[in-house]
Amino acid sequence: MKRSSDRIRTTHAGRLPTPPGCEGLPVRLFRGERVEPAVIDAGIDQVVRQQLDRGIDCIGDGEFWKARNLAYLSRHFTGIATRPLKPGEPPSTRVFTRERDEFVQFYKDLDATGTIFHVPGEKPMPPERERAIVTGPIRMKSSEALAQELDTFKAAIARAGRPVDESFFCVIAPGWLDHFIFNEHYKNDEEYVFALAEALREEYLAVVKAGFVLQIDDPGLPDWWDMIKPAMSVEDYIGKFAKLRIDALNHALRGIPEDRVRYHLCWGSWHGPHTHDLAFEHIIKLMLEVKAQCYSFEAANVRHEHEWRLWETTKLPDGKMILPGVVSHSTNLIEHPDLIADRIMRFAKLVGRENVIAGTDCGLGGRVHAEIAWAKLGALAEGAKLASKRLWS
Repeated sequence: MKRSSDRIRTTHAGRLPTPPGCEGLPVRLFRGERVEPAVIDAGIDQVVRQQLDRGIDCIGDGEFWKARNLAYLSRHFTGIATRPLKPGEPPSTRVFTRERDEFVQFYKDLDATGTIFHVPGEKPMPPERERAIVTGPIRMKSSEALAQELDTFKAAIARAGRPVDESFFCVIAPGWLDHFIFNEHYKNDEEYVFALAEALREEYLAVVKAGFVLQIDDPGLPDWWDMIKPAMSVEDYIGKFAKLRIDALNHALRGIPEDRVRYHLCWGSWHGPHTHDLAFEHIIKLMLEVKAQCYSFEAANVRHEHEWRLWETTKLPDGKMILPGVVSHSTNLIEHPDLIADRIMRFAKLVGRENVIAGTDCGLGGRVHAEIAWAKLGALAEGAKLASKRLWS
């Protein structure tokens, strides 16, 4: 990955607004619907162009293809099926949290709308009546689906007609995939998580081989904490549950150069209280164990912004970089460039300006209105310019 050697470089956490005509793409492909290649090309071209227009240095495909559902996952992996929910059984870990037990009416009202982001135009999610399960060995199905995603992004970069400084591509972490797919095949949690790691390793290798920086998406590291009932002690959660998932991820990353990997964690992207989030202080050292060069985390979220102070006492290992979020996905307010610059300066003074890349807390697509998402990326670039003037004056 490129360092901020002469200015603060910019990127984002992955998900960007879906271009018109490309809504629901994973489901449409899963159903066998023919989507005209010209529609797909025009959509990904727009995603690339919008990032370049706003001055983003390291661009992504906007998670153009991705969905956390059977339609997407079954294009990539074997051994996955669905079954009807049993009485009292949650369809996913998302709706089984201690925070929901505290803010009962808030979440009851939220569920009644069928939304979790309160975005104008957000389509209600239909009630979930099935859960995804593992019914057999989980393996990468073939390289065809991923190759289509990578090749489409490459072609869009080539068509951009201007230099693209750097590019990245997101793949899920094993410790997050089990949020959506329940184990009904493997003997125990460890066997299941390591099987996920082996399946995902094939995708990690393909992304790096294609020439992209690999971003590992792992909200699961912190947000599993609130989905375990009864609650674990922090010591058991970090030392056993979370450590197992980091070990599995590192197993999947073995042999991949660290300078081709960045690791993203967050506390979930839904717009809610977040009072049950696990404090960053408990997982920062575990995060730094991941075999990556760069670490992306929330730092603009008002529940976690104060945690920048952890870097006063936490030493960033030699050769590593941090990618703090300096604009948030959880508010329609567009951050002022001066505020963004101030946030960047905090980290630059603590870990060194060359070790800081400015990013977003989480993906912006679907979390805020499309117009606001693109405006936030523009503000991010402006704030990075202001910080660069101060740091390189």
